[in-house]
Amino acid sequence: MSRADRHPSVLVLALGGTIAMTPTSSSGVAPTLSGADLLAVVPGLRGTVVEAEDFRKLPGASLTTGDIVDLVARLEQADREGVDGIVVTQGTDTLEETAFLTDLYYRGSAPVVFTGAMRSAASAGADGPANILAAVQTAVSAAAREGGVLVVMGDEIHAARYVRKTHTTSPAAFASPTAGPVGHLVEGTVRLRHPLRRTAPVALPPGTASAPVEVEVVTASLGSSGLLLEGLEDKVSGLVVAAFGVGHVPQTWVAPLAALAAAMPVVLASRIGTGPVLTSTYAFPGSESDLLARGLIAAGPLDPYKARLLLSAHLAAGTPRAGIAEAFLGYV
Repeated sequence: MSRADRHPSVLVLALGGTIAMTPTSSSGVAPTLSGADLLAVVPGLRGTVVEAEDFRKLPGASLTTGDIVDLVARLEQADREGVDGIVVTQGTDTLEETAFLTDLYYRGSAPVVFTGAMRSAASAGADGPANILAAVQTAVSAAAREGGVLVVMGDEIHAARYVRKTHTTSPAAFASPTAGPVGHLVEGTVRLRHPLRRTAPVALPPGTASAPVEVEVVTASLGSSGLLLEGLEDKVSGLVVAAFGVGHVPQTWVAPLAALAAAMPVVLASRIGTGPVLTSTYAFPGSESDLLARGLIAAGPLDPYKARLLLSAHLAAGTPRAGIAEAFLGYV
């Protein structure tokens, strides 16, 4: 039977998160629901063969890069087995980061769609079922194939490289500030605003992720002496600086950052999170042009957290420094 003659198939990989949380015996909620439990309350799945698999059962804050490396291996296995689309459910705390890292690694052609919920399953107006339905509908859409990893929340379709969580509690917490949604679900149909493109893939780290590279983010703040920069050359493999504005740091940071950049890749991002780091507008000590001249690498439009993941992935893959700098140029 050809793909056109059968019902589309979707694999739902459940990782935990608020979408799977119910009240515990004490106060608060925790992830307890299985993938099958999540699907059991989703209306509108008729006509699609949906299989659930419990991949992890963790809050989003406890997921690791090793979990995502393992997830990508499972995604590519499912793609080889001929599944039409894949949905990943997880906690929203790290959803923008896990989707971005998956987008860096995943090489399959079956669409991969991340979703979650801002309200737990026991809450009034729980958004999980509607988000799962929209994610499944997106995952089986021909328009989503070969377009990279997507995030679907509130009937909006976002590219993993753009999406950010912009509010702590709002059901409309996810947005793509620099680009807007790439599409929407309208009456269950995917409508894309423009064709999607994939990012250049990064090779998975050899072996397992048992010994991940250490990359940290240090944020500039008013009057900071740069104390947290001290001794990092012995502790990390790379560094991301979340700088002021378009890429500025206190003058006291210049010498420590220059020394670190001589020892490891140091990426200059903006703590603003929206808009690019500049390269040649300002010229004072600690300005973007001064820091780049001292060997730092411009993050372009990537926020510090995604810049950290891109740097980590390339360091784990053994990409040379010039290749790392070139990888950041691929984001506009």
